[in-house]
Amino acid sequence: MQPSHTITVDLGDRRYPILIGSGLVGGYDLSPFIEGPDCLIVTNETVGPLYLERLKKSLGGHACEALCLPDGECHKTLAAAESIFDALAAMRAGRDATVVALGGGVVGDIAGFAAACYMRGIPFVQAPTTLLAQVDASIGGKTGVNHREGKNLIGAFHQPRAVLIDTGVLDTLPDREFRAGLAEVVKHAAIADAEFFAWLEANVGALLDRDAAALGEAIGHCCEIKSAVVAADEKEQGLRALLNFGHTFGHAIENALGYGEWLHGEAVAAGMVMATELSGIDPQEGERLRRLLTAAGLPIAPPDHCRGGLRAAMDLDKKNRRGRLRFVLLRAIGDAYLASDYSESRLDSVIGPAGAEPAGDQP
Repeated sequence: MQPSHTITVDLGDRRYPILIGSGLVGGYDLSPFIEGPDCLIVTNETVGPLYLERLKKSLGGHACEALCLPDGECHKTLAAAESIFDALAAMRAGRDATVVALGGGVVGDIAGFAAACYMRGIPFVQAPTTLLAQVDASIGGKTGVNHREGKNLIGAFHQPRAVLIDTGVLDTLPDREFRAGLAEVVKHAAIADAEFFAWLEANVGALLDRDAAALGEAIGHCCEIKSAVVAADEKEQGLRALLNFGHTFGHAIENALGYGEWLHGEAVAAGMVMATELSGIDPQEGERLRRLLTAAGLPIAPPDHCRGGLRAAMDLDKKNRRGRLRFVLLRAIGDAYLASDYSESRLDSVIGPAGAEPAGDQP
């Protein structure tokens, strides 16, 4: 089984491929990306029963152990990473061992972080099984776990050796998880490609129907956008920060609600609308974003009861500099920029008081 599309993340001698196609889990030989004799597959209790045995077929003759983590954002913790360290140590794994992440963004983030830390860094491979992870979380080497004070506060940049995107596994993805992934698809278009945004407006129905051709087009386009950004700014010193459109508000929503109450993509969807309101762009452009997210079945505002905790949660956002919040804002659809000169009164208006009426449907 060969990929239908391959995209290279060009980081010099650390370049790696994003392999996209249907049937790749179990059908594509990953052994060239497995450095030594030992391999640990990290998955979760939802994905493991579906795809673990199939993935093992992709690993050739490598000795392979598996660790199954609890499912959910609330388990994205240092304790989960420690369980991976324990498994690697029990295997007597050396620096040539490889960690393979089989699951969504939570699994990929934890497994990648553990790989970055164990013996100061061992190879890992991403095999994302959610739409959100396929178009965003699995690409670019951002790894980490949550802290009670904020999302992804503990982490490292650690690039994978390869990203294996099997579009066929999306057939078993629950509808809510699938819609959450569409939020990241919309994000890529909103920050970088007005034509792609228009394509999404015309094809959101086909995507919701999981049309194979439409999905392949959307996933490939998002991967091309993200790989180009990562190649230009690996450590998020400037350009890459634009990929966080909606995330300053979104992470705050997740934190204020309690991790796992909303899915990450749901919080980012509402966060993108809030960031667009803070941008002060043409109201018609903002309305296009709200219509597209609504058509995708996503929320366009946070729950009213969490608004009072949003500002405090945003104070620990990783983009902040010199005590000043920095937001990814829009000049127009497809044209994003990083700003710290926002209006405080406008921000207060966007956040709204606790108990304010929500502006859109909730998950």
